[in-house]
Formats: sequence, C-alpha cells, structure tokens
Amino acid sequence: MILNSGARTDIPAFYGSWFMNRLDETFVLVRNPYYPEQITRYVLTPDVVDVLVFCTKNPAPMLTHIAQQPLSSFRQYWFVTITPYGTDIEPYVPPAEEVISSFKQLADSLKTLHASNPFLHAAGKQCICWRYDPVFITDNYSISFHIDAFTHMARELSGYTDECVISFIDLYAKTRRNFPEGREVSDDERTALAEAFGKIGAECGIRIKTCAEPFDLKAYGIQQSGCLSKKLIEKLINCNGQHFSVAVPSAEPLRKSCGCIPSRDIGMYNTCPHGCRYCYANYNRATVLKNYGMHEDSSPLLIGNVQDGDIVKNAEQHSWIHDKTTPDIQPELW
Repeated sequence: MILNSGARTDIPAFYGSWFMNRLDETFVLVRNPYYPEQITRYVLTPDVVDVLVFCTKNPAPMLTHIAQQPLSSFRQYWFVTITPYGTDIEPYVPPAEEVISSFKQLADSLKTLHASNPFLHAAGKQCICWRYDPVFITDNYSISFHIDAFTHMARELSGYTDECVISFIDLYAKTRRNFPEGREVSDDERTALAEAFGKIGAECGIRIKTCAEPFDLKAYGIQQSGCLSKKLIEKLINCNGQHFSVAVPSAEPLRKSCGCIPSRDIGMYNTCPHGCRYCYANYNRATVLKNYGMHEDSSPLLIGNVQDGDIVKNAEQHSWIHDKTTPDIQPELW
C-alpha cells in the first residue's frame, strides 16, 4: 500500500518528531475526518507500506532524519512545493530561496541513501518532485511574474529533480472564504503559462505534469499522468534493475480528473500552521492553532489522544508489490 503524509497537513514541516516516534513504534492512529469517533490503526513497517509519500512546503526539519532508522528502510517519494508568493499569500512559509536550498539538500540525502541501500531507493532526483501549485493570477502575480519565477526556480532545481507538477487554483468553499480575491485562471492565461512552463521545463531537463486538471496540455509538452502514478511507483521499486510490478486496487479518485493511484493519508485537516490563504485543508487560523496546541509527540494520534467512546479498527494492509514472473494478483482494497 501507499501511505501519504501530506494531503491534509504538512507533517515534515511541523510534526517530524511525532512521525519518527510513530515509525519507532511501528503504528499510527488516524481519525476519520467525517466521523471523528472512528479511528484507523495503520501498521508502519516496510513489508506492508510499499512507499512513504511526503508532501511539504518545508522539508528542512526532516533533513536530519532521512538517514535514520527506521525511516531509511522505507522507499520514499517526496513532493516539495515551492511557489513565488509572498507573505500576503503564504504568511508562514519559509522564503522560496530557503526551500530551494532544502530541496537540494534533500535530493542529495536521498542520493546518498540510494548509494548505501540500492535495493530500496531510487536515485535522489528520481524520488523527489517539485510542485508549483496552485497557480493563480492577480494584480501582484501576473503571467509575466509567474514565467520569471518559474524560470529561476527551474534553473535552480535542474539536476535535482526530474519532474514538476503544476496545477491551477481550485476555488473550494474554504478557499473562497479565506482568499476572496482569488479567481479561476482563464483559458488564455492557462495556455500562455503552459506554453512557457513546458518550454522552460524542457530546457532544464524537468518534465512538467498537471495535477487533477481536465485540460489537455500535451501540445506544450505537459503530461496528465497524475502526481502519483503506477508507472512512477514501479520506477521507484525497480530502480536497481529489479523486476517487480504493482498490483493497484481499484478505487474512485479523490478528485475529478485525478490520475493518482489510491493512498491512505495519516494527516488531519485544520492542523497546518503555514496559513496559506488558498488552502482547502484549513477552516481558519484559530482552529488550526487550537489543534496545534493539542499535539503531543508521544501520542499515536496527530492531535490529541484516544478518548472514551472512540472506536479503533485495524486497517486491512497488504503490499502491492509482486514479482513480474508470477501471475498478476488483484489485491484487496488495502
């Protein structure tokens, strides 16, 4: 199975010590966001977790942990978001130049890890992806601004990653409330950006992909394979000339036009202190700070502890990896 740490919050930036404790204890508890009294227990061992997926705007706090056991025994794939917005949009995200530096250090650390354990890890740049999203247009953030910023970032990250995922802003209800000046990117604006980004990516050796976008941008060299595709996972597990395939269970995509294979997220909504105004995962700042204050590194839950009346159930977990020389196996859902 694929375990994700970043669709609901930023665990590497704010909860790294907690996550390492969870790996040490080999399990984590996750509340159902819609039925909070229901808790799922996931085993955290490499025999059932095929890949750990991280999504972050600041990998720096996790850099010292990359080579540590038990994290170093897992296959890892990292999405690092680097955008050019200021504190008016991302008030508590580190400056882009700092994140670029951390990105490079992370790629180098993963490369070193590969050299010490090639069975488990792809080369550094093969297991780290730059995300430039969400893209939106305002008076301060024009098309030319984005093109200049993207050019600079792509040149800085060239050689440290093979891929960049872009997406255009989705105006969810929370986003509309917290970012009222946000608007959809028009067809003409999207075309202009796609043409420029595709060309810049080609010049820098970085493949550009879209995330959950219904628009066909192949004419500009931009693919729609999904952030976390079956092909990507098989590239990770076969990095050293191995012969394995991934038997992915069928599941409805989380979002329309999403091409990613299913994963399970161990995060929690309303817990990311970055404060990005476009965020769909936070209700408001007060709720986030209240939850953040309830966090304990020693708890099996990200926020709080198990309470009377909670129902804890074990997740059905299986490895999806099998030898290509054996017949395909259709796994259970998890």
